[in-house]
Amino acid sequence: MNTADLGKRPSDVAAMFDTVSTGYDRTNSVLSGGNDRAWRIATTRAIDPRAGERILDLGAGTGTSSAAIAASGAHVVAGDFSEGMLEVGRRRHAGNPLLSFVHADAMDLPFGDDEFDAVTMSFSLRNVNDPHAALAELFRVTKPGGRVVICEFSTPTSAFLRFGHRAYLRGAMPLLSKFSGTNAPAYSYLGESILAWPDQKTLASWIRDAGFTQVSHRNLTAGVVALHRGIKPKATT
Repeated sequence: MNTADLGKRPSDVAAMFDTVSTGYDRTNSVLSGGNDRAWRIATTRAIDPRAGERILDLGAGTGTSSAAIAASGAHVVAGDFSEGMLEVGRRRHAGNPLLSFVHADAMDLPFGDDEFDAVTMSFSLRNVNDPHAALAELFRVTKPGGRVVICEFSTPTSAFLRFGHRAYLRGAMPLLSKFSGTNAPAYSYLGESILAWPDQKTLASWIRDAGFTQVSHRNLTAGVVALHRGIKPKATT
């Protein structure tokens, strides 16, 4: 897949991520200009993980974000539908007792209702065939009073930045990924998927539609990335 087919098949996307799994984190750092670390720190702070909590990091890939969350003492389930990514993560974090890796389809999570104190997805919701179904599943597995945090590429805040961002995603990003030793066609797909993704307000409305309340967002790197946060309401008696 070289373009962002929003009717994408999960098996195709999983296979694509399998091909880039070994160099995924290195390439992300190159392509983001090192901003990936700052985005990860901001996401972890938004999740506000606490020791003893149980947190789902969905679309966790190799577990880099999961390990940052687990540093708080929380127990983190790193879920992903790419077996290649999960295998790299299991090897890399084999000595971390607070991390477990689980094969998970975002639209049909292998967890019970109200299991997690917090749920999060970073740069992976846009790769799901039905984002609304994924958000509904995140709502289902979150405990009443629990948090959701979505970190995703978004719409830059100025027309000038949007122009430069589009040119980078369509031209420079696949070229840089090739030089970093990663599957360039896969990153062409990822660039198109970013450009096809809705803006901040639209995603916020989707999160509300899933049932979360107190939904808010803030821009990172002038809107290249946006952090969305919400709360699952506590049950009324």
